Amino acid sequence: MEETLASRTMAKIDLIKNLEKISFEIPNRILKIQGYILNENHKEQLEIIIFKGFSSSTTHPIEIDLEKKVIDFSYILTNFKLYKAPLKKTKDNFIRENQNSFFFLNNKNWI
Repeated sequence: MEETLASRTMAKIDLIKNLEKISFEIPNRILKIQGYILNENHKEQLEIIIFKGFSSSTTHPIEIDLEKKVIDFSYILTNFKLYKAPLKKTKDNFIRENQNSFFFLNNKNWI
């Protein structure tokens, strides 16, 4: 499984903010991002949901100030899953999955 380090390259493009912009333009999609936070001697699971242009984390508090980064610590993103909204109990909502963080920066991959 490919891991994507949120390093200088990611900081320059601000991946999550750019995904939020795309999500705002395509409001009938939900992007679930999985990864982990690099904490001193261990990894903590990280999960972020992006829907209608907004991010929310199911595992950690995140910044809601538009002027700040959503996540202000070192993290690695390992998987991205796209769903059709609204979510249903069936698997009919799942659209696609990718481990490459740049894949969903292309609007066409949200369709």
